Amino acid sequence: MRRLLPCVLLIALSACASPDDAPEDAPEDSAPPSEASAPSPAEPMSTTDLTVAASVAALPEEFRASASVHERTDGAGLVELRSGEGPYICLADDPADDRFHVACYHESLEPFMARGRALRAEGRTSDVDSVRFAEVEAGTLPMPSHPAALYSLSGDSVSVDESTGAVTGARPLYVVYIAYATAETTGLPTTPTADGPWLMFPGTPKAHIMFTSQM
Repeated sequence: MRRLLPCVLLIALSACASPDDAPEDAPEDSAPPSEASAPSPAEPMSTTDLTVAASVAALPEEFRASASVHERTDGAGLVELRSGEGPYICLADDPADDRFHVACYHESLEPFMARGRALRAEGRTSDVDSVRFAEVEAGTLPMPSHPAALYSLSGDSVSVDESTGAVTGARPLYVVYIAYATAETTGLPTTPTADGPWLMFPGTPKAHIMFTSQM
């Protein structure tokens, strides 16, 4: 297989050659290359499309087109910007917050996430987890029995391309929720590490693997 690589590369380079790459002995009557017109600048995306594109940027490429996207609004909670057929729900950046943050989580986590938002909307901050943990234990708040992922992008100096929605300057974070996971059941450390996976909130309904890396 390795012996074929030079040939494949040679064929590819020949096929992609521009008119300026023509050999010096090319016939004089060859048609001159037409002057390429300058590419027109890309049109800015609509506000909704831009918000959707920036929101799903946290996800792996294969999940972006099918994800549902919700936007935070004043007084109305979350509003659905796009309904998707895929397994992910994405939350758009909050314009009221100076820091950029988008997050996409598996749909099986929605009851747990929605309950947290409802409690915070009531002005409760210190006991959000304890309330949810008690409800999971009581069987009134469902939590997935399988691993469920969350992806996010965060940063203070983030730029979003207005023509593509591409996000630059944000720090990615990957999380996999495994309810009640422990160091013993996963073999993962519970001490935070700057470059590798570790287990946060071990032994609780909110136990999850944190994937962190140095930038």
